[in-house]
Amino acid sequence: MTSTNSQFATDEVGSDIDYEKAQRGVRLLLEAVGEDLDSDALAETWQRRVPDTFATLTEGQREVAKPTMRIFDAETTDLIVETGIPAYSLCEHHLLPFLGTVHITFRPTDEVVGLSKLTRYVRWQSHQLTMQEQLTNDIPSRLKEELDAATVFVEVNARHPCETMHGVETESTTTTRATAGEPTAAERERFQAAVKGTEGQP
Repeated sequence: MTSTNSQFATDEVGSDIDYEKAQRGVRLLLEAVGEDLDSDALAETWQRRVPDTFATLTEGQREVAKPTMRIFDAETTDLIVETGIPAYSLCEHHLLPFLGTVHITFRPTDEVVGLSKLTRYVRWQSHQLTMQEQLTNDIPSRLKEELDAATVFVEVNARHPCETMHGVETESTTTTRATAGEPTAAERERFQAAVKGTEGQP
């Protein structure tokens, strides 16, 4: 069995997984379904491609991979809304991806963060074995703490290939929402208007 030079391999953001175990696991799975591990087509699959994929898609489970949140002094306490953030995660039940869009709004207290950092944060947070409901709760609760925000609320719209490929075999979109803090009714309406304005956009 070919292995990497080190038991651990490190990706570009400094998060590491046990590559030797990952390689053994992929080999066992391929053997279990009757694949020929001596096939040239599968060599890179178990040696590199699948371990690399899981290293990336589980970054959210490792604090070392969390993006640096550059903070600025807030000049306003008005709502900050960011919509249409792409998110890709792994269903912890089937190890299949679920993917969709995250919409975030927060009301700052003394500090704000660059909008590009919100996108990076969502990417990091979503890269883990989880369920959509849990991810939807994790993002606002952790962002509120990270930014010391007065309130954060989030909507996640996602498609689940595990349903399409393995279960009922029909494609649908699941919507979940969560808040951290106490947004006002007016703030909720403003957020929903912003989200609605993204519908139908590419």
